[in-house]
Amino acid sequence: MLAASWGMSNHTVRCYDYVNQPYPDVCAALTKEPLGVFQRATTAASARADAVSTQLHAKLGPLEVAADIDIRVIRTEEGRSPFGGPATRMSLVWEAKRRPGLFPTMNAVLAIYPLTATETQLELEGTYAPPLGMLGQALDATIGHRVAEATVHRFIEQVATSLRETR
Repeated sequence: MLAASWGMSNHTVRCYDYVNQPYPDVCAALTKEPLGVFQRATTAASARADAVSTQLHAKLGPLEVAADIDIRVIRTEEGRSPFGGPATRMSLVWEAKRRPGLFPTMNAVLAIYPLTATETQLELEGTYAPPLGMLGQALDATIGHRVAEATVHRFIEQVATSLRETR
């Protein structure tokens, strides 16, 4: 699922998916090797100790957009879910590997929490500011926000699929 909101400069994108595995297993996989999970979930170009270069995709009708990005995990925190149970939150930043000034930088939080004893929710909320000033705002209003939504949705879907297949 996906939701988006827009302001004058920063735009928010939210999406979620489910993994049919217990929270402790999903949480352990993501906190032990988050960049490895992200790399396996997407088309990886290269990996480093603190970042992973990944290719994100978005498809809008016949148009497919792809960009190599660097993902960094800024911090991981334990907390409470919206239902009062345990939750893990990972602060992420991703930006285009080549020509970062042409693409927005995404600052996001990936929340992981149990829905049931055997199902875990992955929820990503991120914000970005369109690059290129007024031109970027205009492009974002016409198509850019849909590309951002599709990219974030596909990313969380790929991460969930990868975790479902990991046993």
